Amino acid sequence: MGRCAFIIVIIFNLIVCVANGQSIEDLCKKREKAAQSIRKTSKLLAQTSKSTRTSLNKLAIYNKNIQSRKSLIEGINGQISLLNEVIGENEEVIDLMREDLKLMRKEYANMIRHAQRSNVTYDAILFVLSADNLNQAYKRLLYMKQYVSIRKKQVETIDALKQLMEIKVADLQKRKDEKAELLGEKEAERVKLEQEQKKQLVTVAQLKKKQRELKKILAEQRKVELKLQREIEKLIAEAERKARKGKGFELTPEQKLISDNFVQNKGRLPWPVESGIVVDKFGEHAHAVLKNIKVKNNGVDIATNPHANVRAVFKGEVSRVVLIPGGNMAVIIRHGEFLSVYSNLENVIVKMGDHVDTKQKIGSVFTDKTDEQKAVLKFQVWKGSQKMNPEFWIAK
Repeated sequence: MGRCAFIIVIIFNLIVCVANGQSIEDLCKKREKAAQSIRKTSKLLAQTSKSTRTSLNKLAIYNKNIQSRKSLIEGINGQISLLNEVIGENEEVIDLMREDLKLMRKEYANMIRHAQRSNVTYDAILFVLSADNLNQAYKRLLYMKQYVSIRKKQVETIDALKQLMEIKVADLQKRKDEKAELLGEKEAERVKLEQEQKKQLVTVAQLKKKQRELKKILAEQRKVELKLQREIEKLIAEAERKARKGKGFELTPEQKLISDNFVQNKGRLPWPVESGIVVDKFGEHAHAVLKNIKVKNNGVDIATNPHANVRAVFKGEVSRVVLIPGGNMAVIIRHGEFLSVYSNLENVIVKMGDHVDTKQKIGSVFTDKTDEQKAVLKFQVWKGSQKMNPEFWIAK
């Protein structure tokens, strides 16, 4: 192929490599996020493994761990797929380089042979001196200079192409090594996934034998959630009553500013605990074991370390500190028209009317010593009387 075509291929290949590099970087971030989640769930599972008791908490952690493991394997598969593309492109370009290099060497060898046969230096002098006039002699001299320059450039081009090909061959080997490493990692993760899925099935089977106990626990949870919801609705109603006595429901300029900032930080708010995993999502969904029963969560349940500090996700004012029989303590913080709710706390260090800053400690999560040191924070976000999905607000 011609040198111009070769240069086009090289530029195209470099662009493809950059694009693939960006995609691989995204997949690496996804893998690291999944691996980080697995580290958290593994730590929580290590705590629960000290007890032989089978619980919904243990099942929830297994479920989250399996989900993260699948995400990790998916990320590895994505990287392998991209590496296959890069390897294929590298092999194709190396073949083109070899072909071009062979052609260029052949052309250069022909040029050298021609120069040796015809004694180019002597012929060049005669070629210039045999000109009809001075102008023609000058043009012939320029031509001879260009001829020498072409020979020099051919040598430089051959050397440059050879270096590029060596770089490509080294990169190809590197990519193949990466692929082999990823395939080994994928196999190790697949084995771990199978082991975790077996434990998950055993746990589900054991829990199904406790359906009466699970229904009782579910009924108690519903009572606690209803009590907390009534407190939140009471707070919202009070705010509306106060507003009706004035000129309507209006936020103060400061509350409006806080509310606007809360909205601007959607998807970037810090977690209400330093380390944790979501073990029960927002909204209505099937029970983990009692499949014919629907459960409804007004927020999310976050499994965390025993006695973990609970912190405000944004600056605001403490509107309520509530003691809920059977549900421990709860703190409600107002951020303009938004509320953040933290429940299942074992102690609280703030009081109604306190102003808190982002990440300020407000208490610690309740730790159930009778249930494998289970520590689950229940976290909610409300906009007025509307329940919001907290996972859309906290940082990913």
